[in-house]
Amino acid sequence: MVTNVYPQFQKGRILKREMLESLRDYPREIVDLYFQDYSDGIIAGLDITVDGTNLLVSKGIVKYQGHIYMLTTDYTLPYEATERETALLLQFAEPEQQLDFTQYSAKLLLAAATAGADNALELARFKLKTGAILRSTYTDFSDFATEYNTLIYLHCQYAGWQKSTYHPIMLKYYARELLKNRPTNPYDIAFALECLNQERIEREVVDWYISNRLELAYQALSNEQAHQYLTRILNSGPNSKRRADAHTGRPVRMLVD
Repeated sequence: MVTNVYPQFQKGRILKREMLESLRDYPREIVDLYFQDYSDGIIAGLDITVDGTNLLVSKGIVKYQGHIYMLTTDYTLPYEATERETALLLQFAEPEQQLDFTQYSAKLLLAAATAGADNALELARFKLKTGAILRSTYTDFSDFATEYNTLIYLHCQYAGWQKSTYHPIMLKYYARELLKNRPTNPYDIAFALECLNQERIEREVVDWYISNRLELAYQALSNEQAHQYLTRILNSGPNSKRRADAHTGRPVRMLVD
């Protein structure tokens, strides 16, 4: 039987434990049911911006090992140049049994990307040179893989339907750059509009788009492989060379040997 039971708080009636439990459990059950088939990873929010020497992480929702965690306030985390690959991680503690509650908690931290971390999800990574400025804006889609001084989302785990998928900030950027080229390929048009219209694009959709667009055998791609193929598609468009060769009003010098 499908039910929706809501307690009646009225004058003269006794406040019962079951009435309070129904209010407690209903929102939690809704969230758990809605995201029960999602993989581990970011569900919403946790956007990252760079503010001077701090990383600002917005509030959001993440799933890990079947449990939903919420960052209810924006978080500021200082960073520094180490010239080593550094990962921004959300590290999950073991459940803590208390007298009245079981507490599930996690913390944001920076750690060497090569070292890895137990019970953690990666949000982004960077490799910052001494004296350089870390940036979270990009000149084009290929810039998302720039090794130094750039916030990189290639290894981020974003929740998807049963499997994690690609971070939407990358796919939406790809879609806008692709549409600026005025594509004529129906795969390009359909995929780009889907990226802009949807909250998230499932991994399998991206992999099938790349397979059909480039006439390759279908395979499950890593985040890095998908980025390389998407960059290849952008560079093969009819307007890509014209854009690359365009100048912004500056005089052009030609050297003749």
